[in-house]
Order: sequence, then structure tokens, then C-alpha cells
Amino acid sequence: MENLEPVISKDYRPLTDDEIEAFFQDIDRNNDGHVNFEELEKKLHEVHEEIAPNLQGHHILHPARRDAEKRISHDGDGLHAFLCHLMPECGAKVSKEEFVRHVKTWEVPSQKQSDAKEADKEAKEEEKKLPFRRRLRAYWAVHGPNILFVAFVVACMIAFGVWQMVVYIENQPARQALGWGVIMAKANAGVLYPTFVFMLLSMSRHLSTFLRRSWLISRVVNWDLSQKFHIIMSVAGLLFATLHAIGHLTGSFLYGSRASNLEDLTAYLGPEATPKRYVDFVRTLPGCTGIVSIGLFWTISLMSMPFVRNWNYEVFQLAHLLMFPLIGLLAAHGTAAILQAPMLGYFLAFPALLVIFERLRRFIRGFMSMPAKLKVLDDDAVFVTVRTKDGKDWSYNAGQYLLLQVPQLSLFQWHPFTISSCRGNEMQVHIKVEGDWTEQLRDLALKQEDIKIGIDGPFGGIGITPFSAILTDLEESYKERRDPWESRRSSRSLSRGVRSRRSSRHFSRSRRSFQASTPVVETDNDLETKVGTEKNTPNDSDANDTNPAGPPPRCINPERRVDFHWTVREKNNLLWFSDLLNRAIVGAGPLAEQNKLDLNINTHITAKRKNISTHVFRYILDGYRTEAAPYSALTGLKQRSHFGRPDFNKILEKHFQDLVDDGMKEKKVGVFYCGAPVVGEILSDQCHQLTAKARHMGLKIRYDFLMEVFD
Repeated sequence: MENLEPVISKDYRPLTDDEIEAFFQDIDRNNDGHVNFEELEKKLHEVHEEIAPNLQGHHILHPARRDAEKRISHDGDGLHAFLCHLMPECGAKVSKEEFVRHVKTWEVPSQKQSDAKEADKEAKEEEKKLPFRRRLRAYWAVHGPNILFVAFVVACMIAFGVWQMVVYIENQPARQALGWGVIMAKANAGVLYPTFVFMLLSMSRHLSTFLRRSWLISRVVNWDLSQKFHIIMSVAGLLFATLHAIGHLTGSFLYGSRASNLEDLTAYLGPEATPKRYVDFVRTLPGCTGIVSIGLFWTISLMSMPFVRNWNYEVFQLAHLLMFPLIGLLAAHGTAAILQAPMLGYFLAFPALLVIFERLRRFIRGFMSMPAKLKVLDDDAVFVTVRTKDGKDWSYNAGQYLLLQVPQLSLFQWHPFTISSCRGNEMQVHIKVEGDWTEQLRDLALKQEDIKIGIDGPFGGIGITPFSAILTDLEESYKERRDPWESRRSSRSLSRGVRSRRSSRHFSRSRRSFQASTPVVETDNDLETKVGTEKNTPNDSDANDTNPAGPPPRCINPERRVDFHWTVREKNNLLWFSDLLNRAIVGAGPLAEQNKLDLNINTHITAKRKNISTHVFRYILDGYRTEAAPYSALTGLKQRSHFGRPDFNKILEKHFQDLVDDGMKEKKVGVFYCGAPVVGEILSDQCHQLTAKARHMGLKIRYDFLMEVFD
């Protein structure tokens, strides 16, 4: 099969005889011991309907591809040509023995090799087999920074809580006047001081974007989990606020209103404050502000439940506006200084002002709409292009994200999306359709192209989308014939006002630029980085009509090298960014010829197909290329995809061996990973082992591991 690209790696297990037998029986519908052209075509249609029910331009059954290939070959359209490559005896019956011989030439891997669940089990077993010291070091490399941050937060909460509790345990007059409730209430109030601070700070997107510039802070604080952290702090705050209220309402208020405690209460609060009934305690400034505050807090929390957000997102967002009166009530809560000098307002001052400023800025920007253009790429993606009104360049960078508001859909809903490309005064955003709001946006795009939008940002990015945005940035750099690394370096220097950095600082910048989503490799002078991924699609034309040769050959001693490994469950997850990946490969071609950049993009599809015919055709379609359609008939990518979990140990070993074979004596390799923690631990250990191996060989090759964890 001359049009079927060979397997990427020879380290594979071919189909077993039993699997080939099952494949033959599945196609031979009439059980005559032969396979004919009609049976093969019928089975292909069945499989194609299963793996690609919605046809895209790159699919073998799509009319556009079939017609394009028909214009080049008079022997039939693309489907006919594909089937003839499977069975060179076009139209004739093929015996079982001849069919088995054909199948073995296709080099299809066994189903067992692509079993993702087995690969996950193997990864866990491999991690368990590591010596304790290595396992502990790998675990700390992945989880250590987050553990330190969580320990700091918990320590602050405990410290303030214990401090307030000890103060009132030792305050005998307070205990005699107000009983056990005052100790319980004030201990929980102490816990609330840092809890509310962290809860409010986690809401500030501008603060996290600013602090991402610090490698040390970003090493300890995982900004990509800020929403999860905010939820945890909110739940903790609600718990301790409720306990604080219980301490007063069922403890100190009841105890202090007893006639038998009148003398002690007078001695502690003064004669002007007594006698007090229960309702008098409630009517005080701390009493009424506290009761209203706890009511608002519970309202916000209940309106933030997942079922409420799914039912009506605007209710969720409008309920969060109650935080502003809540903050005001909390600041006023202790100003009467009945038990002690007011403190909560001082703790809340900075984070509250920060959040209020951000929300006010966003509210104002909601009325400063700017024109934008919508384009529906397919059923799953919408493309937004926006230009500045005055023609000035955007201060945004690819890989960051913004908050987008479409007044025609909602005045109050702001949704985060990653910036795909930002060149001069034009900015582009790809939006995946996977919710009510994005579905409404797609429907709006089908009706009208020109709309008004509100924008707030930019902020830092997470997941696979920053990687895709970086590739877009590289692509635009290729078009402008400029050095993409030099451009990114200079833009960072201008934005941060830093004139010089050590290589370790530069390494941290690379990490922030490539917020991960599985693993990558980049080289910048003496820095080389390993990266990976997670999701996306093709359909636009220019990515698929040039450079039929596919990926450029590997450079020898390139100035920079990037290995990109992207693991997805289904091929549909590749569709979103396949055009971009193709253009990145094509754009890197001239740089590869000049030995300036070695870009290697690898995609891994992990879902296992139980039906043997689906498994075989999926693999064959991915490897099928023609002159008219030099891209996969399955994914639309120029390069072949791997099926099954990537073996990152072997990937890193091969990378190390490539460096050794190229005569490298000194190199820094950055390994960036985002994904399952257990795989991160294995990668961390492997990086350490390769660094030690290089040291033993007298080489100064070092692998540095950095990870982002998603759950």
C-alpha cells in the first residue's frame, strides 16, 4: 500500500492470528470463505458511521475529498481508490489466505497494545515498583509545592483560631459574663480572618496574572486551580461562620441574658450596657450585621450549587453580587468594639478593594462594546475575530485568556476563553460549543456575522489551549519571517521591565508561556523543553493543501527543538486544532531545513475499540494519504497518530539518546507535563534518572521537570 504511511515506531505488537481471523469473519458476511469489494465497502461504511457520524472535509467519505481525488485519478473517487489500496485485486474476490497476507502488510498494531486501561494500571504498577526514596522524591516533585501551599493556608487558619481561643480562655471576666459561647464564637472568628482573605484573593484574576510573573510564587501556588481553591475556602468560610453564629446565638446571647449573670455582665460590659434581654443582643450592631451576613453567605452558597448554575447561569452570577453588601456588613460587624478592637475590616480591606475594583472595571467595560466578527467553523467550534477601534495594537498575548461578554445573549454573563492569536490590532478566539451559552453564540453566528462584544483581560492560561496558542503564535511568526523565540523573549522583557535573567529564570518564563496539558520539548539556546497536551479540529483549507510530504525530517544539532505529545481519548478531540497543528508543521519546514527548529508533534489516541473491524479501519484511515489529500482520512492531521497510551519513559530515553548521538555535551531540557499525577511522578523520576545517567557519562545534560495537575 504505497499511500499508507508506515507505522511511526517499529516497537509495536502486530495483529495476532486470532484478531486477523476475527477481522475476516466480520467482513465475510455470506460465509463463502472469500472477501469481495462490496463486502469491504459495506463494512467501511458501517465503521465510518460509528467513528465519524458527522463528516468533515478530510474524511474519506466526504464528497469534497472524493471529488478532489477523482480529478487527479480517472480510476474512481477517493473511496474507490482507498478500497483498491486495501485490495489491489479491485472488484475480485480474495481468498482467506490472500486476505490474511494483505492484512499483515498493513502493520496494524494489536488491540491489546492500545488498551488505555491496561496502560493506566501498568503506570500505577510501575510507580509502585520504584524504590521508596525515588518514589518519595517523584511524589514530592509533583505534589510538594501544592502541599506546602495548603500547609501554609491551614497553618494560618489554625494559628488565628488558636490565638483567639486562647485569648478568651484566659479572659475570665468574658467567660463569666458570656459563658462557653464566646470562646466558640471567637475561636471560629479567628479562623475566618485568613479564610475570608484567601477566599477573596482567589477571585482576583488580575492578581493571579500579576503574580504568575514570579517563578517562586507560581512554583508553590497553582493558579490554574484558583476556582477549586475558591470553592474550598468558601465552604470552609461558610462552616466556620455558621459555627461562629451558633456560638453567639445559642451560647453567649443566652448566657448573657440570664438574670443570674447580670452582675458579671455589668462588670464586663459596663453599667450602660445592662440589663440585656436576648433581643437586645440581637439588635446590637454586631448582632444584626452578623445575622444578615450569615443569611447572605448562605444565599450565595446555595445559588452557587452546580444544579443552579446549570439551570440558570445568570442567577448564579447575580447571586454573587450579594458579596458586596456582605463585605460591607462584615467590615462593620466589629466596629462597635464590644468585646475587642475591630479587626475583620482590616483583614478584608485589601482583597475586598481589589475585587471591587475588578468587578467595577468589568461592569464599565460591559458598556464599552466593540465590533467583532463571528464565523462558524463546524458544529463544535465558533471563531471570533475582534479589532481595536483606534487601530492600536492589542496588549494581549497568545496563550492568555480573556472574559467575553455578548450583550445580545446576556449583559451579565462573562465567560473565559483562550486567545488563539493576537497580531497587531487583530485578536482571534476559538470557542468550543459545549454549553447553553456557547450554543446560543453558535446560533447567533448562523444568523449574523457582525456583533458587539465586551472584553475583560488579559489573564493567564491553563490546559492545552495555551499550547495551541503558542503554536498559533509560532505560525504567525513563520509568516512574518521572524524569529519566534526572539520575539517572545523581547515582548516578555518589555512587559516585565527586566533586562537580564539567569537560565533558571528563563526556564520559569517558558513554563508560564507553556501552561501544560500533557508533555512538550522546546529549545532556546542552551535550553530544551519537553511538552505534551490534550484536545482539538481542522476544516479550514490552507492547512491541508500544502506540503504533502508531511512532517519535516529531524534536524541534526538544531538550535531549538520542541517535542509535543498530546494524549486524547477520541480522535474527535483532535479536530478542534488540527488545522493549527498542520500549519505549525508546515511553517516549521523552512526552519528545519536551516537547522534552526526541530518541531515534532505527536498525537496519541487512547480509546480502545472492541470491534476488530473498527480497530483496523481506524488505523488504516489514519495512515492513508494521497497527492490530492496529504492528510489523515481520520484526524485531518499531516502526521500519523499513535494509538494507545504513550510510553513516556521510552520517549524520554529516545530523546536522551538523540542528544548523545548528536554529540551534545551540555543541554538543559525542560519537561512540562499536565495530566494524571501518577504519570507525572514517573516522568519526574525518569528526568532525575536521565540527569544522573548523563552525569555518570561525563555529560552536562539536565532534565528539569515541571507539572500542572488537573483533576
